[in-house]
Amino acid sequence: MRAESGSDTPGAMTEARTFLPFALPDIGDEEIAEVVDTLKSGWVTTGPKAQRFEADFSAFLGEPGLHAIAVNSATAGLHLALEALGIGPGDEVITTTHTFTATAEVVRYLGADVRLVDIDAATLNIDPAAVEAAITPRSRAIVPVHYAGLAADMPAILDIARRHGLKVVEDAAHALPTTCAGRLVGTLDSDATVFSFYANKTITTGEGGMLVTRDAALARRARVMRLHGMNRDAFDRYTAKAPSWYYEVVAPGFKYNLTDIAAALGLQQLKKARAFQHTRARIAALYDAAFADLPLLRPPQPRSGDMHAWHLYVLRLADGASIERDRFIERLFDAGIGCSVHYIPLHLHPYWRERYALKPSQFPQSQKAYERMLSLPLYTRMSDADVQRVVAAVRVILK
Repeated sequence: MRAESGSDTPGAMTEARTFLPFALPDIGDEEIAEVVDTLKSGWVTTGPKAQRFEADFSAFLGEPGLHAIAVNSATAGLHLALEALGIGPGDEVITTTHTFTATAEVVRYLGADVRLVDIDAATLNIDPAAVEAAITPRSRAIVPVHYAGLAADMPAILDIARRHGLKVVEDAAHALPTTCAGRLVGTLDSDATVFSFYANKTITTGEGGMLVTRDAALARRARVMRLHGMNRDAFDRYTAKAPSWYYEVVAPGFKYNLTDIAAALGLQQLKKARAFQHTRARIAALYDAAFADLPLLRPPQPRSGDMHAWHLYVLRLADGASIERDRFIERLFDAGIGCSVHYIPLHLHPYWRERYALKPSQFPQSQKAYERMLSLPLYTRMSDADVQRVVAAVRVILK
């Protein structure tokens, strides 16, 4: 999952108090030094640090045989993965309505159609039963989304895919580091997994993403298509290898490469990924404890033994709440606290609604969740005082 609007508004003031933004990146001296080193090196586009970032990311996931392809966004990674799998006109790809539009729009880039399905009310992740019910003779792939950093039911989804001969590309924009049945997302038995390093994600390169796959042919195709369909990347063409200037265009590719400046951030952010997850989990636990007696549905927890990345902390107003969601958000902003909604489901957006004649009644769980949900600030730069400020505001509004 990908860019989200309304999340970067530091500096605003409410009354005499500084506005607490919904999200802020956690950039330290290590990242700054790595970027400065990159600028001094002369390699500012895709080069040695992008290659190092790919190698380090594979090592972080910790399983042999993984190919990591650095790209300039998770959207690009999803597009490359589906293109490499041969998705095209006449095909259908099944995904959830409860996601950012990028998950689905990449299917349309390829001339294929999207089949949107509902979510599980408990987890807010794509409902495997709805996936199976949506399969038609045109179905070619499933794109599950690990919503908010909680793993989707991948054993069920992969079983459905095997039985129906479908490909699986995981949208793991929220899911670093998330585990499913004890395995890191990125090491499961899907065809490809795509992570996001957008500004508010669990690690950031500003803009960026990573496509991970065990399929060597898929990886080769994605690397070629990542940079104009050329059979050699920029780093190879500008090193001492001879003939350094020569390349061939073998397909009409895209401009999806990650720069070394962005990769420099990623190299240092990746070292902090587990510590960041621990901090996010601690903040989520503080919220959970503070809201236990309020008319709220707190976020679902991971299965025993698994890890939630806690990209988002999503509350839902319970039936007994005395305030509507939109007014709740207004009151939080009045208190100087940023928040957001993840997401306005795709079936409510004009393009998707009109193209596929969608109605809210087709997606009752997503619709109900959307009408009652909001995402609270959750990021590693939050102090305990920041957390308690959010807690106090929520309790005042609901009590």
